[in-house]
Amino acid sequence: MTDLAGPVAVIGTGLLGTSVALACRASGLDVLLDDLSAEHLRTATGLGAGRPLRAEDRPRLVVVATPPRHLGEAVAAALSDHPDAFVTDVGSVKAAPLRVVVDVDGVDRYVGSHPMAGSERSGPLAASAALFDGRPWAVTPHAAARPDAIEAITRLARVCGAVPVVLDPEDHDLAVARTSHLPHLAAVLVAGRLAGAPSAHLALSGQGVRDVTRVAASDPVMWQQILGANSAAVLGLLGEVQKDLARLIEAVAGGDDDALGDILARGNAGTAAIPGKHGGPSTPTASVFVSVPDHPGELARLFGDAGDIGVNIEDVHIDHDPGRPVGLTELVVEAARADHLLEALESRGWTTHR
Repeated sequence: MTDLAGPVAVIGTGLLGTSVALACRASGLDVLLDDLSAEHLRTATGLGAGRPLRAEDRPRLVVVATPPRHLGEAVAAALSDHPDAFVTDVGSVKAAPLRVVVDVDGVDRYVGSHPMAGSERSGPLAASAALFDGRPWAVTPHAAARPDAIEAITRLARVCGAVPVVLDPEDHDLAVARTSHLPHLAAVLVAGRLAGAPSAHLALSGQGVRDVTRVAASDPVMWQQILGANSAAVLGLLGEVQKDLARLIEAVAGGDDDALGDILARGNAGTAAIPGKHGGPSTPTASVFVSVPDHPGELARLFGDAGDIGVNIEDVHIDHDPGRPVGLTELVVEAARADHLLEALESRGWTTHR
């Protein structure tokens, strides 16, 4: 059980809403569900995320998880329909819905929030009670927010397994433009170069292009709404990228190694600035590449051997070789342990690549 008072009503049973509901249910809270889509509501209920919200229900906390375009109106409706409840939302933009509700009665009971977790998949079937485990969850109080409302939303983040991070709404929107919205657009532009490309070109696709383009598979309608709601922050960053792109084109065209080196070095610096595990400083890592036969049990055996060797795997990537029945598995480990792992795996019969 948890000290967060229930029941909790979740308005919108897509990926995020259903995941919040499942996490709350796992903590022993009563959860009430509502959605304009009867199919989504039926699916979320069938997954054990809660029961349908009834008119006589009196939730203590309402979580609005509707599409971005309707977020402000849905928050305003929740404040009106549930006058005894605290209200939050899990949208990826915070200033826009606040502008809609700033003059609504009960706005002091509203505190926006945004879990930094998701997937390129959507809908309740993609949901998981563990979606937020260890992930940052922005809590974005406005000037008129009640302290107990802020505390309730902070507790919700912890109940869902996340790590609360307090930001004001405008600063949050700039932060997500930098760390989420701009990277998504970069992935979209790179992926767009693949559409209609000759099959011989696509046959050379490796893990690098898959890593860069993965999020470009997300729902374009949802992203149109997100970018529209956060256009000012996104446009500022796109302007900076536009200048860098012009510099890059000039450097490549003119063979300016100094300028090109500076641009590439800034990429290294930005990558190094990304926090490491659990929000701590980034730890130097190295990659060990292992050929893994593509049949059941081999990947589990590789992980088991790495565990026996005593090396923690920080990350893993698999690149399937279309020409051979093996996958090239990249094990990312602490740099100081990479040589030890490579030699120990070779001694156990694995084919490794330096």
